[in-house]
Amino acid sequence: MYTAFAGQRQIASGPRAIILTAVKQHLDDDVLERERAISARARPGRPKLGVVGREVSLLPRHWEWLEEQPNGISAAIRRLVDEARKREPAAQRARRLRDGISRFMWSMAGDLPNYEEAARALHAGDQATLEELVSAWPADVRAHVLRLAAKAAEVAAGG
Repeated sequence: MYTAFAGQRQIASGPRAIILTAVKQHLDDDVLERERAISARARPGRPKLGVVGREVSLLPRHWEWLEEQPNGISAAIRRLVDEARKREPAAQRARRLRDGISRFMWSMAGDLPNYEEAARALHAGDQATLEELVSAWPADVRAHVLRLAAKAAEVAAGG
């Protein structure tokens, strides 16, 4: 799910295609064409599958172990990552969500009143204080922060 803002006003929220269409209408330019051009750029990996080539530095013993795994090195790494993600505790997932919310707040509300206190309340998981501190923020920014913070609290609680 994506959300697009123009200044402090939310333009749209939803799947990528809806966001791109709303942004195009708002800006009346060639956003969709630029997105297609960016997506079509040749990159290492298998772009049609969403695979992106990147460099990984491992010690020789790591490479040796990976080479012994069935289905190849890439499959072994994907399996390891998937297993680790399944074991990730709810608190870690909530922290990652809050980190993302914090980046959004910094870019959209970093110069608004109570920003620093709101960021502390967000990371402390203090929803009531956060709601109070952001009450004077622009409605769309406030609503987006509070919606995401509620989701992070739900995840932290194991939901």
